[in-house]
Amino acid sequence: MKRAIVTGGAGLIGTAIARALLERGWEVACLDLLPAPLGIPVTCDLSEESSVARAIEGLDWDRVDLVVNNGGRTSGLGLAITEATLDDWQGMIASHLTGAFLVSRAAAPLMQAGSCIVNMTSTRALMSEGGDFAYAAAKGGLVALTQALAVQLGPDIRVNAIAPGWITDAAELSMTDHAQHPAGRVGRPEDIADAVLYLAEAGFVTGQTLIVDGGMTKKMIYAE
Repeated sequence: MKRAIVTGGAGLIGTAIARALLERGWEVACLDLLPAPLGIPVTCDLSEESSVARAIEGLDWDRVDLVVNNGGRTSGLGLAITEATLDDWQGMIASHLTGAFLVSRAAAPLMQAGSCIVNMTSTRALMSEGGDFAYAAAKGGLVALTQALAVQLGPDIRVNAIAPGWITDAAELSMTDHAQHPAGRVGRPEDIADAVLYLAEAGFVTGQTLIVDGGMTKKMIYAE
């Protein structure tokens, strides 16, 4: 049985990833501050070195085949830089970028040839609304981390990233919402889970950032 660690396993995307892996026979540990609904729930503060170490050691696994660094705070996307505190900035970097570093470092000794790491970045690393500057910086850092780790850990461990666009499970969306996407609809959590499944098996793909956004970042939009 293959084994996967999914951080942020209690969230929308994390739950979808865990479900997809479980349906295919994987054993899945979900690291989160909140209890994950699927897999093995493991309480973990991704920004704390000791918490991450305890979480990985507590699994008592002798092998890890997949790490999905999906966790991180989502609050604080509307900050003015003149009003943002150092805690705002450091908290965002710690939960996303530092968390990915800590989990990858702890899991790497357990990963064998053919295993892989998937870092969850965002299209906000490539485009921005302005107030998301701390989040965008953290996600941009994950793109760079992905590239560097792919070089360092290859050929045994492949490292890739996924950049989701607008992903939601909301049912009440307008035609305008969907029309912003060349694919014709807003993204679903399952779209990201499918991307994880692809990268878990894509033996000749490493160091890449896979944009999964329905084409939204490719569409030029002008105000009427």
